Amino acid sequence: MIRARRFDWTLAVAVVAISVVGMLNLYSATWTSRPQLYSQQVSWMGIGLVGFAAAAALDYRTLSRVAYPLYVAGVLSLVAVLFVGKTINGARRWIEIAGISVQPSEFMKLMLILAMARFLNDWPVAEGRALRHLAIPALMVAVPVALVLRQPDLGTSLILVLIFATVVLLIKLRRGALISLVIVGALAAPLTWSHLLKDYQRQRILTFLEPGRDPAGAGWHARQALTAVGAGKLEGRGFLHGTQTQMHFLPERWTDFPFAVWAEEWGFLGSVVLLGLYLFLILWAVRLASDARERFGAILCTGVAALLFWHVFINVGMVAGVLPVVGVTLPLFSYGGSSVLTVLVGVGLLMSVSLRR
Repeated sequence: MIRARRFDWTLAVAVVAISVVGMLNLYSATWTSRPQLYSQQVSWMGIGLVGFAAAAALDYRTLSRVAYPLYVAGVLSLVAVLFVGKTINGARRWIEIAGISVQPSEFMKLMLILAMARFLNDWPVAEGRALRHLAIPALMVAVPVALVLRQPDLGTSLILVLIFATVVLLIKLRRGALISLVIVGALAAPLTWSHLLKDYQRQRILTFLEPGRDPAGAGWHARQALTAVGAGKLEGRGFLHGTQTQMHFLPERWTDFPFAVWAEEWGFLGSVVLLGLYLFLILWAVRLASDARERFGAILCTGVAALLFWHVFINVGMVAGVLPVVGVTLPLFSYGGSSVLTVLVGVGLLMSVSLRR
């Protein structure tokens, strides 16, 4: 039995703080239009806390033995989505189980992290990894990315690639291998643009590069989000008083743009506090990686830290207008049961590593 004094209260408090303000923000985003989403999110938070407790209680080292089967199960679930998935707004990303819609691509993020941690732990290379050593991890990420792009879901596929890139860059990698990866990425970019991206996804990227291209169409979301952020000024308009939110000018405010809701109501100061909480949580995950007892735990923590960082970076970048809109959620802020469960189980794995340092 793990004693209470070994419990990582710092990690727990950071997660609770983000979750509480996230639920407060979701209430503001939904109470005048879709209040049922808030009650559903409360239920998912409860399920997520159970997942957090289970992951924290489980010795993370036992997951090494089932990392590959979990990865295969995740890939098979993505294949199933293409055949029996539920279509919403032209995207087939969900599977309905007993009346509940789940998004397998969200869970795939953790399964990819576990599989990469297992592989890199089992195959250490003292002198530094060459490009050939990355063939299997690259295949691990390429398969789910290709399946997720078919849904289509550019944001999730991008997160999977960035998790892979972050973990790879933090291990010993020869300079030649790094240069080769950059070249391969550059060569793959035009092929991805031409053959894998849907027309609306290309339009969003083009609108980002040329903001005045389609302000009432593809550029509408980003334009309204930026307006909401600017309206918040220094101290914000106050809770439930954001005009962009309460008058429903801001689209997708409970999924893609909850940070715009927060920035309008709590201003620049509130935004700094929220980003500070995220930064603290991510840096704490990195600290846990450096203190882990073995390589598997260190890579696991690094992967979860990367998941959190890239979600926050891309989502806030979308709202601030410095990145194109690609549909990436804000951890513990955006509505979505699969997202909440993935993040809380991921944090539970951080807790498991912390308890067993």
